[in-house]
Amino acid sequence: MTEIKPGADLRKADLCGASLRRADLYKANLGKANLSEADLSEANLRNANLREARLYGADLRGANLRGAKLRWANLGEANLREANLGEANLCEANLHVADLREANLGEANLSGANLHGADLRKAKLYGANLHRAKLHGADLREADLRGADLDGVVWDETTRWPEGVE
Repeated sequence: MTEIKPGADLRKADLCGASLRRADLYKANLGKANLSEADLSEANLRNANLREARLYGADLRGANLRGAKLRWANLGEANLREANLGEANLCEANLHVADLREANLGEANLSGANLHGADLRKAKLYGANLHRAKLHGADLREADLRGADLDGVVWDETTRWPEGVE
């Protein structure tokens, strides 16, 4: 495979199932790219544009997505365990049944995001914007929600909250 350089323009690229483990995609433009089932574990996607990207079932364990633009991205069933999503824009993103255990989502924008059935145990959500996020069946046990905006959050009896949060 050709080496991908930081800042690369990969808009609408079909990288379905690609092996991009530890790739340096700093500031890459992956808008509307298909990265479904791709291995992006430990990749550097800091400040990358992933707007409307398809990352369904992708492996993003330990990836650095700090400041990434993921508005309207499809991350359903993605593995984001221990990923750094601090200050990322996940507005209206699909994170249905995503594994976000121990992920850093501090100061992230999750406004309107679909987190139905997502595993957010021990996730860092301090200062995150969860306005209108859908949390049906999400597991937030031991998550850090200090200063998070929970205004208008949609949840149900299957949502599991950290101790002390009602």
